[in-house]
Amino acid sequence: MKRVFARELEFGVVDQGQGSPLLFVHGFPLSHAMWNAQIPVFAADHRVIAPDLRGFGDSVDTDGVVSMEDFADDLAAILDFLNVREPVVLCGLSMGGYIALQFVRKYRQRLRGLVLCDTRASADVPEVVENRMKVARLVIESGTQPVAEAMLPKAFGPKTYAERPEVVEAVRAMMIASDPTGVAAASRGMATRPDMTGLLSTIDVPTLVIVGADDVLTPVDEMRRMAEAIPGAEFRIIPEAGHVTPLENPLGFNAVLAEFLEGMRDER
Repeated sequence: MKRVFARELEFGVVDQGQGSPLLFVHGFPLSHAMWNAQIPVFAADHRVIAPDLRGFGDSVDTDGVVSMEDFADDLAAILDFLNVREPVVLCGLSMGGYIALQFVRKYRQRLRGLVLCDTRASADVPEVVENRMKVARLVIESGTQPVAEAMLPKAFGPKTYAERPEVVEAVRAMMIASDPTGVAAASRGMATRPDMTGLLSTIDVPTLVIVGADDVLTPVDEMRRMAEAIPGAEFRIIPEAGHVTPLENPLGFNAVLAEFLEGMRDER
């Protein structure tokens, strides 16, 4: 991984391949490693950039509240440090999708395309806000393992959870390795994020919306409505996957993403 210094912070960033840039943004509370089944595949034709967000993986610890806008500003600064001037295709999952929408709002000129995976545009309802604040308190008091154990059953489709223990263990390891203060700061930031539903109709870059068929956290119907609100967006359902689609069904996910990217290339 490269060491990137941006906004007076230090980040660990995968930067592989050549070609049009493809920026992968991980979910909560994971790291760039959730994209390990995508990075080598797409680095064959693209410059793949996959950072660890602040407070996660090999990036600097953080505390307080880190907003989704803060994370988007970090991404822009990372691209500056890496001298990425060409517009990127940004692919974000779950929290990465929240961040992607803030990136659209602030850095539209730096986007060539958008991929929203297992995420939502609406703000949290009060019960979810309360739960995110509880997660922030719990992780500071007891570390990341209790949070990981609570999240894991909801993160996967039933087939993954029952038949692919190596995937479950990989996600557990990422969650447990996350910095507690970073997890708490991001959880508070998600709890206080604004409703971005109104932004959807203004998105004017090619957009792909992906959801796992068995996602209980951001269900198919909710993500279908998101896709319908974005002009011209493509919508794809990946079978045998829950909320962590790129890890649960990497072949299906990669095929859909490759088709989308190829379509963008054909339109140039």
